[in-house]
Amino acid sequence: MRYHALAADYDGTLAHHGVIDEDTWAALRKLKESGRKLIMVTGRELDELLALLEHPEVFDRIVAENGALVYTPSTKQTRNLAPGPPAAFVAELQKRGVERISVGRVIVATWEPHQDTVLHVIHDQGLELQVIFNKGAVMILPSGVNKASGLAAALTDLRLSPHNVVGIGDAENDHALLSYCECGVAVANSLPALRHAADLVTKGPHGHGIAELVEHLLTDDLAVTNGRLKRHRVLLGKSDNKEISLDPYATCAMVCGTSGSGKSTLTTGLLERLNAGGYQFAIIDPEGDYATLDFAVVLGGPSRAPLVEEVLDVLADPSRNVVINMLGVAVDHRPEFCAHLLPALAELRSRTGRPHFLVIDEAHHMLPASWTPANEIPVRPHGTLYVTVHPGSVAPSIIGSIESVLAVGEHPERTLNELAQVAKVEMPSCPEIDRLEPGHAMYWKLGNDPIEVATEPPHGERTRHSRKYTEGNLGHERSFFFRGREGKLKLKAHNLHLFMHIAEGIDDDTWTYHLQCGDYSRWLRVEVKDVGLADAVAVVEKDKKLSPDESRARVRSAIEQRYTLPSDKASGLIDPPPPPPKRAQA
Repeated sequence: MRYHALAADYDGTLAHHGVIDEDTWAALRKLKESGRKLIMVTGRELDELLALLEHPEVFDRIVAENGALVYTPSTKQTRNLAPGPPAAFVAELQKRGVERISVGRVIVATWEPHQDTVLHVIHDQGLELQVIFNKGAVMILPSGVNKASGLAAALTDLRLSPHNVVGIGDAENDHALLSYCECGVAVANSLPALRHAADLVTKGPHGHGIAELVEHLLTDDLAVTNGRLKRHRVLLGKSDNKEISLDPYATCAMVCGTSGSGKSTLTTGLLERLNAGGYQFAIIDPEGDYATLDFAVVLGGPSRAPLVEEVLDVLADPSRNVVINMLGVAVDHRPEFCAHLLPALAELRSRTGRPHFLVIDEAHHMLPASWTPANEIPVRPHGTLYVTVHPGSVAPSIIGSIESVLAVGEHPERTLNELAQVAKVEMPSCPEIDRLEPGHAMYWKLGNDPIEVATEPPHGERTRHSRKYTEGNLGHERSFFFRGREGKLKLKAHNLHLFMHIAEGIDDDTWTYHLQCGDYSRWLRVEVKDVGLADAVAVVEKDKKLSPDESRARVRSAIEQRYTLPSDKASGLIDPPPPPPKRAQA
């Protein structure tokens, strides 16, 4: 279920001439019985409103005074979201002849044509107040208070995201409400400007429009709007100067490519933009590639396995994202961990609509083609991204759900053909490319021709400060080993800082041996997964004119341009075991 709440305006929407009719009440009860929440968002003062409402208990929250306060009918508690009006302000309005002034707990209201006088008083008294119009009414509120801000407070109480809410209204002051919600609906009697801005306009006016919307929600979860909500799409990149974007709700995609081809960079960029759009995500991260995201809570690590219960606890807050770091889970046990985690996430999404987006990295390990758990893998048909080296190694049920593919790195046409074969779909012609440039992907939306896209880079990749790579522990299998020409050494560097520390102490022959073999760029590409840095170091490896000291300096410079290396003191290397002394060169 995508929509878990309805936020509705009162006058002109729920009510006609100030009254909600019986058919509208019946529709609201049906919607509430489906498990959805009901929120009224109105410009009316609360006491005046409660005197009109026959059944306020139908609503889970009432946002009154145009977003200035939240009322909970079940407990009859009221929470002001802003300070009340200065008494001197109201007195001055009366002194200047403003009539029909209404003063609420926060709001001050009057009627046109007194708006000019109101603005003059605000200016003369130096107040930070705003004026909002509503079909002839002139509402004065603290700056920043509107129906969207009030709804946000109500949704925080209910632990709901605006991306799981439908908003409906009819007048000027409903613009903020409709734009804040995932889907904004205008009733047929709405002002033309609101109808133009809405994602959907009902055929019926007032309560008839409400009943119509409720029927759509109960029948197919408002499927009529699928594909219309283009304002929420997330930028993927550009192709021939045309923006290519993804639907956060409908997307079920796969990112494919060899290690070091840029899969993590592409995925991180998408996650940045999802986070900026207010979408909640969870990442199943087997290798700790996302452990340094500063906009997500990281659970688990090399020495500690994450718990399903704590994952759900983090995701209970719609404003928090989670990285499920599985370095502490044995490789053989990771599919079993997934078998417990995925049903729990599916159950959470059925209750709340969240997380909106799920990323499963190393999907060929997490959901392998050969693995058949006791229970069928819960496939998410929406809002999922699988990241893998080979699509043919992923469970068939997952492959069958894919609607688009992003291939990066070498021979993208081979990657797309591999998926086409296992998915048993026809593969359109695709240009043969030895290797895509860094930051480029071949995007294939099934049913269309593949196109090359220059993907939008993540802001965090422009200058990287990843503690995982500079100070952390990549683990034994991903560490770099300085072994030398005859394999007599075994000096382990489990991060970039230790790599450079050992590199500056080893003999020239050992340094040059690995340099000439291309071992440094290979490690940076495959294990550190930084294509740009690997390419820069590869240039140093190919320059035969450089002395060992010059090549060391250039490799260090390339690393420092992209990472902030800690000082020896900060990293605990004050008195490290000395590396082998440099041997005299023959």
